[in-house]
Amino acid sequence: MATLLLVHAHPDDEAISTGGVMMRAHEEAHRVVLVTCTRGEEGEIHNMDEAATRPRLAAVRTAELRRACDVLGVDRQEFLGYRDSGMAGTAANDDPASFHLAPLHEAGERLAVLLREERPEVVVTYTSDGTYGHPDHIKAHHTTVAALDLLEREGWSPAKFYLSAIPRGFMQQMMKMAAEAGMELPANGIRILGIPDEEITTSVNVRDLAERKREAFAAHVSQNDPNSPFQTMASQIYEMAFGTEHFVLARGDLGEERPERSLWAGVQRG
Repeated sequence: MATLLLVHAHPDDEAISTGGVMMRAHEEAHRVVLVTCTRGEEGEIHNMDEAATRPRLAAVRTAELRRACDVLGVDRQEFLGYRDSGMAGTAANDDPASFHLAPLHEAGERLAVLLREERPEVVVTYTSDGTYGHPDHIKAHHTTVAALDLLEREGWSPAKFYLSAIPRGFMQQMMKMAAEAGMELPANGIRILGIPDEEITTSVNVRDLAERKREAFAAHVSQNDPNSPFQTMASQIYEMAFGTEHFVLARGDLGEERPERSLWAGVQRG
């Protein structure tokens, strides 16, 4: 049995971008470890009363994450212990407890403790732009790199270190399809450009798991806007949009010709 360790910023991020590879690893009898850097205190609130829920949103989202982990086959989930920094340019960025403001050496050491315990064969986090520029996603990238650098100096490295990514060509295709279908995209400041297609090293087909990914995201009730494309798109379109998960191999060797079809290609499994 080998171990997959993923570093995500908030509850629900795991289901959207890496839910398929998590479930695939579980199906193949690998250990799945999820590190969540914050409890998502600054998230939007849907399907429940805003005034009553806001003071306890961290607890609500923690419980939602536990349910999502059951769907995804997570063996161990840990929080890194920081507060959600909010979207770029918001007041939450300045909270002393925010992940955004945490000293990098401190955050890196917190993650290194878990890496020492687990010694995963495969590690996954975000690209350096955090996919869409969220301060916590960007910090998760730098924290993971810092932790791996620390352990490399101690003489250990995972077989592979991947960055979850969205190909630019795919993003443009999805935007075109949405426009043609008259689908209204969220106007909440999120803009995903994607990375150049040629930088993608690994594309994992998880179409058979797409509906279960949707189930895992649905566990995050407070984050499920009933009018969002996540909820309203037909299963066929959802499968097309979320049925392949893409990655950039940042460290380690490709296990097969690009694009790899699995995070485990070439990895010696315990």
